[in-house]
Amino acid sequence: MFSKILIANRGEVAMRVIRACKEMGVSAVAVFSEADRDALHVSLADEAYCIGKARTQDSYLNINAILSAAMASKAEAIHPGYGFLSENPEFARLCEENCVAFIGPGADIIAKMGDKDEARRTMAQAGLPVIPGSDLLSHIDEARRESRRIGFPLLIKARSGGGGKGIRLVNDESELERAYNSATAEAQAAFGDGAVYMEKYLTRVKHIEAQVIADNFGNILCLGERDCSMQRGKQKLIEESPSSLDGDARGKMFDYAVLACRASNYRGVGTLEFLYDGASLYFMEMNTRLQVEHPVTEMRTQVDLVKWQIRVASGAKLSLAQKDISFGGHAIECRINAEDRDFRPSPGTIKMLHVPGGPWVRFDTAIYQGYTIPPFYDSMIGKLIVHAHTRDEAIRKMKAALCELIIEGIDYNAQLQMELLSMPEFENSTYTTEAIDNLRRQV
Repeated sequence: MFSKILIANRGEVAMRVIRACKEMGVSAVAVFSEADRDALHVSLADEAYCIGKARTQDSYLNINAILSAAMASKAEAIHPGYGFLSENPEFARLCEENCVAFIGPGADIIAKMGDKDEARRTMAQAGLPVIPGSDLLSHIDEARRESRRIGFPLLIKARSGGGGKGIRLVNDESELERAYNSATAEAQAAFGDGAVYMEKYLTRVKHIEAQVIADNFGNILCLGERDCSMQRGKQKLIEESPSSLDGDARGKMFDYAVLACRASNYRGVGTLEFLYDGASLYFMEMNTRLQVEHPVTEMRTQVDLVKWQIRVASGAKLSLAQKDISFGGHAIECRINAEDRDFRPSPGTIKMLHVPGGPWVRFDTAIYQGYTIPPFYDSMIGKLIVHAHTRDEAIRKMKAALCELIIEGIDYNAQLQMELLSMPEFENSTYTTEAIDNLRRQV
């Protein structure tokens, strides 16, 4: 087991990993930008190193600075959290070359799954159903030919990266050229890779993901699924588990998840994302990292994903078998974002903070009273998670927790979350990835 781990991240995920380290008796090393000098993860860690200015390119994406901090602190491993460098194969490779363990899969696996075109082909060869689409496109003329074969509407998608960048919806051929140029330019700017491909755009679908963890000895666990269909601009707002999949579809998804891990020789914590149209599942992509919504799974299974992620990376064998995993009750997570009703970021100083309490209520955050939220990073400032025996009870518990959450000094999205939870489509679990767009059209 590692004795010291550097956390190459910030905010609530840095707090989450530091807490896991402390519970395991492992020293935690924080890194921070100049804008995060007063951040909570800095004071909670055993050691902390400034790695650059506020801009992410100068700090949390600065590989050399992070590795220098690891060398200076004599950290044995680096936990990348999510976002930033968590799915950067070059970072994983450099960690290995510098004899620092990367807490995640190997660089080759990250590269393969990060190349969404190659991931689709790998999964199709393994027997997973994939969304009808094209190979990588080299020119707009090729895009036109492929679009006629696939049919509209369709999505142009970046080969690299995530977070909704490099993705464009195309409703008909008149929109194609502009969308193609826009998607390739955004992908190039965001990921340094402008390659794109096309997929059929499936409407009225659910976004369902399966949580997996695999060790170095061929053991693979599937820890259930999460419904992540409540999205705005491809960004998730609410996640819940279990989903409304029936037993047969759920069983198929679990089988597909194990097949995917074996096909990619996967190691560590990972997530398989699928679209479900009510009849069939389609593989969408694999995330080779810890997910933002991992607490939903932890609530239902009582399995600490971060601790097992660390253990597996240290070479430990999974001591749990699939038959040991029990799924209890219902869990819901709401992402709490510092933003106004028009989704504009709302940085500022928190003048008063009251966090909800009670049995099976969890608030993962790095904010505190008097903390100033910097304007340089993602607007998510916390995750509110509840667990109850039934879905109806979990919804009521989440509404009560949102009412109890008070953050003065900034705008935040608790009221929007209340409205989403009260939508008839959410209450009866028929909501799809288009639910928020439908709500906004009604306002």
